[in-house]
Amino acid sequence: MKTAIFPGTFRPYTKGHDDIARRALRLFDRLVIGVGYNVSKPQDADSAEERAADIRRLYAAEPRITVETYDTLTAELALRHEACAIVRGVRSVRDYEYERDQALCNALLAHGLETVLLCAKPELEIVSASMVRELQHFGKDVTPFLP
Repeated sequence: MKTAIFPGTFRPYTKGHDDIARRALRLFDRLVIGVGYNVSKPQDADSAEERAADIRRLYAAEPRITVETYDTLTAELALRHEACAIVRGVRSVRDYEYERDQALCNALLAHGLETVLLCAKPELEIVSASMVRELQHFGKDVTPFLP
């Protein structure tokens, strides 16, 4: 069984994240969505649990997806699940350069762990969690960007 890890803070979990997760299921038998948080910030742990619960509800009918919080390196999460790959979405060259560096680091830490980069669909390229947070801050309706 091929397992992949889809890591992120997912603040919030957007339609872009949902699209990457669903597309990853075409490539892997099992997907672990890892909701990461900073252990040095106690409020992050509570918030991460809430986000994980929301994501679990979204995929309640999909037995091949599991969701968990984690406060370790992503490579350690992948090793714990015996994952063959990390899945990440990229929207731009900036995303690619960042993800390439992370992929090289994770491969070193987890003995050759692969990273699979899925390009955002054109209609989702502008969707980012930081954009959604900013719109929320200004009281705008963000439902078009959320699954």
